[in-house]
Amino acid sequence: MEDILASIKRVIAEDNRVAATVPGARAQRRMVRPTADLPEDDVLELDDPVAEPPALVSDDAANSTRERLATLSALRQRSDLPPETSALEAVVRDMLRPMLKDWLDQHLPQIVEELVSREVARITGRDL
Repeated sequence: MEDILASIKRVIAEDNRVAATVPGARAQRRMVRPTADLPEDDVLELDDPVAEPPALVSDDAANSTRERLATLSALRQRSDLPPETSALEAVVRDMLRPMLKDWLDQHLPQIVEELVSREVARITGRDL
């Protein structure tokens, strides 16, 4: 790391010397190429790909999750289609919808918080 920093400092110093001797050189950009007098190990090669970190979940768990979510998505798409129900069912559904919304608005945050707390406690072995 120190060798790289030293190499960068040398290049900057060379640029400053050129800028001091040639008027208007600061406005120009020049390509910096490694000089022949530098040892080859001073050159930083950026050709090697960076290895990906290992996945957080296994492939089996990811595939299983994808399948479950696809099933849920398929159910959602089917429920978007107009239901083949009687007029009475449609009326009851329309009446229950606001009541269900109110109940979910009141209780869902506590339910989710409790379930998440239990799961975190189960995984970590300590209560939140």
